[in-house]
Parts: sequence; C-alpha cells; structure tokens
Amino acid sequence: MKTVNDVSTNFLHHLSTLYDANEVNSLCMIVLSDVAGISPAKIKAFPETEIAATDAERIESILTRLKTGEPVQYILGHAEFYGLYFKVNPSVLIPRPETEELVEWAISSVGSLQLAAGSILDIGTGSGCIAISLKKNLKDAQVSAIDISPEALKTAKENAELNEVDVNFIQNDILNLTHHSLLTTHYSLIISNPPYVTLDDKKQMHTNVTDFEPHTALFVPEDDPLIFYRAIADFASTHLEKGGLLFLEINENYGEQTVDILKHKLFNNIELRKDMSRKYRMIKAIHSGS
Repeated sequence: MKTVNDVSTNFLHHLSTLYDANEVNSLCMIVLSDVAGISPAKIKAFPETEIAATDAERIESILTRLKTGEPVQYILGHAEFYGLYFKVNPSVLIPRPETEELVEWAISSVGSLQLAAGSILDIGTGSGCIAISLKKNLKDAQVSAIDISPEALKTAKENAELNEVDVNFIQNDILNLTHHSLLTTHYSLIISNPPYVTLDDKKQMHTNVTDFEPHTALFVPEDDPLIFYRAIADFASTHLEKGGLLFLEINENYGEQTVDILKHKLFNNIELRKDMSRKYRMIKAIHSGS
C-alpha cells in the first residue's frame, strides 16, 4: 500500500521539470488533502501514513493530468477564494490570491469611508468570485455582474447558489454594451479584473495558464493593451454615483497609463497599490461626479 511519502516522491519525480520543489510539494498537499482527506499537518508530520488503494489510483490519474501542465484546480473542479469554495473549469479563470487583495481593499474601503454598500457591479465576473465574495461580506449591497461568456455565467450562477448569495448575473460585453436597461445608472461601487495580458507578457507565463485558461479572459491586443480600461472608465464615468468607488486589477507594466485614463475621465483620489509581490497591480479611484 502506498504512503504519503511514496506519493510525494512520485510527484517530485514527475513534476520537477514543470514546477519548482515548493510548487510540487504544494500540489501534492492539495491533491492528498482533497482525495485522501489527509490534513496538511498530518501530511507533514506522518509521511508514512498509508493511502487507500482507490485513493492512490485517483491520485495517479490526477498526476497524469498534472504532467501535461493542466492546473490542479481544473482537475479537482474547485478552488478557494476569500475563504469561500468555488467551482472552476476551463471556461473561467482560476481565482488568484492577488485578486483577493483587491476584494479586501474594496470591502475595507466601504467600511472605512462609512459608505452604504449600495449597488455594486463586477465587470468580467468569470467564476463570480469577486461579486460573490463582495455580496457575502457586504450583505446589504445589491450586486450585479456581467460577462461576455455564457459558459462563465453558468459557472458563476452555480457558485452563487453554492455560496448562498443573490447576485444578478447579466450576459454583456463591456466593449460593446447592449440592453443598457439591465444596468442601473447609480452604482456606488464598480470593480473589475479585466483581461490585461499582452502577447509579450504571455512569453513569461507558465504553460499551465496559457494552454488551459480561457484566452478571452486573459489576453489583449498588443497594439491596444488598455482597451478594457478605457471602456470601463467610460462606463464608470456615467454609471457611478458621485463619490462612488472604482477598483481595478491592472497590468503592472501599465499602472501610470491606467491612472492617466482615469484622470482624463475626471476621477480623483486615484491610488495605485502594490500587491503581495510588491508589484503595482491595483487601482482605486473616486468618481468626482462632474
């Protein structure tokens, strides 16, 4: 019968060309916890813990898929975000810790400014992780979310049900908005993690992102990398109430350019913030109401 140590050794042997040792150990721990129900503490403390044969078979099949670069979250079908459980699949981006920081900033800003939660819009919702997390923590808010992809919206709706929150999901394209009647004109907060990866950025990215995650949610034209930020700024300038908040996750290479877009749209108190990796990846701005 295989042990935790056997699985760990096997993962390191087969995945070391794709990931560094820390990433391999993290993947192994995620899979062992999910499949065999062994806690991370027990995995570390008791490497000779035996694994049931059926679990060992499933772990082996997961390893086979991991060797292709497929993300573990897609293989397992779920990911955690802001303390909540989300279904994920190749129609949606895998939620990331950096985006949790954006959500935390939005929630804390509503509290610190003593604003009414009001009406919130998430643009490009994907799995729904931002909208659902905001609704879960700002219970009085009316939360809506748009996405161009019907497949993504199907997943987002399932995640809203799973997390027992009410979010209004709308199929729409921020670059070519239709049925404006479904969108209010008085949001108090608009938030977005839009596509912002350039083809040049793509060269630096791991294949488990570029080969598996949805390209429409990732990439932008090389000659117009800020296309979504201009569209969002245009929309927010007419759909945010005076004093309303705009939060954006951004490409670290275009922070100042994104700030300039917002300045020209009469946003003020614009703050560019670093993420946990000390990269400028977030912006907060306040609508002047002019």
